[in-house]
Amino acid sequence: MSSEQSVMHSNLFAYGFRSNFLLAGIAAMLLVPLWALSFVTGTPLGSSWSPMLWHAHEMLFGLIATAMAGFLLTAVPSWTGQKGFSGRPLIILTSIWIAARVLIASSALWPAVLIAAVDLAFLPALAVLVARPLLRSRSRNTPLLAVLALFWLTDLVFQIGLIRNNPPLALHALHVGIDIVLVLVTVIGGRIVPSFTSSALRPLGLEDAVHNRPILTGLAIAGMVAVTLSDVFWPESRVAGVIAAVTASIQAVRLLQWATWRTLRQPIVWVLHLSYAWLPVGLALKAVALLSGAAFAAFWLHALTIGALATMILAVMTRASLGHTGRALIVDPLITLAYLLLTAAAVIRVFGLSAFRLNYRVVIIGSAFLWTTAFALFVFVYAPILWGPRVDCKAG
Repeated sequence: MSSEQSVMHSNLFAYGFRSNFLLAGIAAMLLVPLWALSFVTGTPLGSSWSPMLWHAHEMLFGLIATAMAGFLLTAVPSWTGQKGFSGRPLIILTSIWIAARVLIASSALWPAVLIAAVDLAFLPALAVLVARPLLRSRSRNTPLLAVLALFWLTDLVFQIGLIRNNPPLALHALHVGIDIVLVLVTVIGGRIVPSFTSSALRPLGLEDAVHNRPILTGLAIAGMVAVTLSDVFWPESRVAGVIAAVTASIQAVRLLQWATWRTLRQPIVWVLHLSYAWLPVGLALKAVALLSGAAFAAFWLHALTIGALATMILAVMTRASLGHTGRALIVDPLITLAYLLLTAAAVIRVFGLSAFRLNYRVVIIGSAFLWTTAFALFVFVYAPILWGPRVDCKAG
């Protein structure tokens, strides 16, 4: 390894966000076009899993899980005031993640139990790293360990479904896993969106325009927990539809507190509002779909996954990577374009059939192209930031 490569390697594992955010960007850039190519052309994937289950699992436990890891490994030191994670633990975590992706992509060659064991090792390894500082400091964020455990449990049920040749069980587990991540977005997003908005508006003397009423916070979290429980026990039922409708209303009112209209000149801020806005939109579409069966709401799940989850991931990765490498919180114009392209991907995927009367193959190709371009721009702009040194010459 050359000295330059050695420095890049050292930087990449100098803090928790670096390797995990880069892996998330690369995964997003590669996994979606592979699935779209398979869907449109019928080209078989290397995996023995059904294309739909492979795509859904890798989006959730590949892309989202490593982005979640990057966030937690960066946030926990800030929350607890303890030393950040670096070096060997991050290399081990990265190796587990990569090994799982390779085994799943070539699953026809390996025993299902081996694949499950490696795939299921990632989240416990992450939990081991973050649990000690959280417990030692008695952080208010310690309950996030329970969220991680529940998220891992859905992956366990998914793997059991595959091993027992029970695709409905596997798919059900994935839907519940998505709900759990949406609970996390409601909790964490409900903190960072108003906080970052207030900070951005402070130089303008407008920080008082942002409010964050505790009662709405509690109701929003309770609503998302109820959504999750309804999908566990009464999936696709009228009960689930009513709960989704009520929670959509609460989430919409919560967002209205945060002075979204004041952020329109700051892409790094408005993208957080945009991602959170997809939560009430997606839940409202879910309610319409379950209660009336209206065709325009049929793809509500992608409003929550592409719109809320992927956009929040991109928003957090682009902001945290700047702040934690000593850079100004101003995104490159290419990243503003990436925000818009990802939003367009969500709109096409959710409304392409009903509103734009597009052929379904065109919807898949178009949304995949927009998504892939958005994350390719992220990798192009941020890879040098993630493997390069801090601009202020500090460690991390």
